[in-house]
Amino acid sequence: MPAAAQIKVMVVDDQASMRAMIRRALQDLGFRDVRDKPTAPEALEAIRADRVHLIISDFNMPEMDGLEFLQAVRADATIGKTVFIMLTGSADKEIVQKAAALGVNNYVVKPFAPAALKEKIERVFGELT
Repeated sequence: MPAAAQIKVMVVDDQASMRAMIRRALQDLGFRDVRDKPTAPEALEAIRADRVHLIISDFNMPEMDGLEFLQAVRADATIGKTVFIMLTGSADKEIVQKAAALGVNNYVVKPFAPAALKEKIERVFGELT
């Protein structure tokens, strides 16, 4: 059982309000090290410089979408095994299937309740303490 406080998280979403909402939900669940970036390229650079255990990324973003970001993470030998949870505004089967093929660990459909996010994280890490 991992302690949420020991898991480093990177939240990537082009909407500041969504990043703030996710950050607050994670902090309420006991996460202490929550970083965020508005774009995937910025997040990729930050994660390569200082690794995290969990990436929570929006799908629909400018510059590099969530699938391209996931592909870049998985292709990197250093950060390739990082847990990746995709946020999407739709449960579009094609997006979900592409994400699964690229190795996404889980996905959350927006809008979501903090309990749903916790459940998706626990499916990957096990019960949080």
